[in-house]
Amino acid sequence: MTTSLFPTQQRAFEQILQQLPTYPVVEILGNQGSGKSTLLHHAHHYLGGELLQMYDFIDQTRHYHPLALEEAFERMVMNAFRNHSVVLIDDLQILLQVCCGNTLRDGLLKLPLRKLCAYATRTEKKLVVSSDHHCYCLSQIYPQTETVFINEFQAVDYGFLCYRYLEDAIAVNLDYDKIYRFASNLNAYQLRRACLELNQDKTLTTDGFIEYLKSQQLSSNVDLEEVQPVDLSSLKGIDDILQSLETNLILPLEHDELVKTLDLKPKRGILLAGPPGTGKTTIGRALAHRLKSKFFLIDGTFISGTGDFYQKIHYVFEAAKQNAPAIVFIDDTDVIFEEGGETGLYRYLLTLLDGLENETAGRVCVMMTAMDISNLPPALVRSGRIELWLEMRLPDEDARTAILNARLKQLPLTLADVDMPQLVTATAGFTGADLKRLIEEGKTLYAYDLAQERSLKSATEYFLAAAEIVVANKQRYAEAEAMARQNISTHRRHPIPSNILLKHLYSSRQ
Repeated sequence: MTTSLFPTQQRAFEQILQQLPTYPVVEILGNQGSGKSTLLHHAHHYLGGELLQMYDFIDQTRHYHPLALEEAFERMVMNAFRNHSVVLIDDLQILLQVCCGNTLRDGLLKLPLRKLCAYATRTEKKLVVSSDHHCYCLSQIYPQTETVFINEFQAVDYGFLCYRYLEDAIAVNLDYDKIYRFASNLNAYQLRRACLELNQDKTLTTDGFIEYLKSQQLSSNVDLEEVQPVDLSSLKGIDDILQSLETNLILPLEHDELVKTLDLKPKRGILLAGPPGTGKTTIGRALAHRLKSKFFLIDGTFISGTGDFYQKIHYVFEAAKQNAPAIVFIDDTDVIFEEGGETGLYRYLLTLLDGLENETAGRVCVMMTAMDISNLPPALVRSGRIELWLEMRLPDEDARTAILNARLKQLPLTLADVDMPQLVTATAGFTGADLKRLIEEGKTLYAYDLAQERSLKSATEYFLAAAEIVVANKQRYAEAEAMARQNISTHRRHPIPSNILLKHLYSSRQ
């Protein structure tokens, strides 16, 4: 007994039956988890013939030399053709990856595949194969091949699969249109796993199903366990910026009914500019925890100039588009473009921000952070491409008071009792990161005196001393950075031997 097909599979099956009388070879293409194997089993049940799977091929290769995989494959299929008028081959992409992923063997499989297709044509037999979208198509090898695609799932497919794996009493209560709008790129494996995990929850709701999907991070490239937990509400003194992010970015990603009713979309381009330490990356962390599977990150781990840089960038944007609406967060964008050589990424972002590719790309927000906007290409930040420009700023007195109070509450009472007005005055010009460092330095000074059994000072004195340390370090960092930039600029005009340059930079940091 065969498994019933969901609607998208059924349409593909009908196309197969429609094309087989005309074409001797039909290939079925689909993404992983799109139901290719189920569809091929259904076709086998309907058409008869012999169904060959990869474990059949593995058994066959035991009698052949490892360098004769192509010959073993050809022999297996020809043996099937001698006894049947229809031969179906499942998961051809596995063999293609083995034989064509090695440059020494690349192309050796094409000849037996073409020979098998020609044999099916000459003898009026039928060959049906399934493979992934990402492998080269059989039609490129043999032009008399008809390709049938298993299209992307729709909401009705989600409902069909959930009814298959959930109890009817649970499945009937779910809004599959809403689930589909939240995550339109789920495959059959992911839906099955979600249903089996949730099948014991007799009170399961649509929101509960979506929360499960969020918890599984089915699409995001960010491991939340590696991201410091932080909430947007913990950021002080930038209420206007947070409200703008809630309105223009988070609202279109979280409020499904409003999105459907008003056709809301996140801003295509958002620039978050400001000095170091003002909370730009922290906002990225907060968004990662808030948006979960809708958040995609490009940061310093994407090393510009390496061989896989563009491949990794492309993967992130493709995953975001398939999971749209979504956000791609590019941290320290000015650093990427500082050298002026990343024209490929520059043109890619221009295309995406102009919305030229497709409707899905228009539902992806690109959010960039920058310390020095002068390093960004002018065309990238012009009006229309960056639809929302947010400027981070140094915390004012009220913000510094709120930040310090929040951090001091986590300390023992002996350190939490400070002269707040005096400390706020001493930290004028501090960033949020500086205030965090201030607390850490103050704790260290207090701990040192405690360990040395010295007479203890007041908490205020420890933190005022810590403020002086932070100020001194800020000055040293600024001088070292200025010297490094000057040396790099000089090196571009008059190249210096690298050993001398590195020695000079090291001594300046010391």
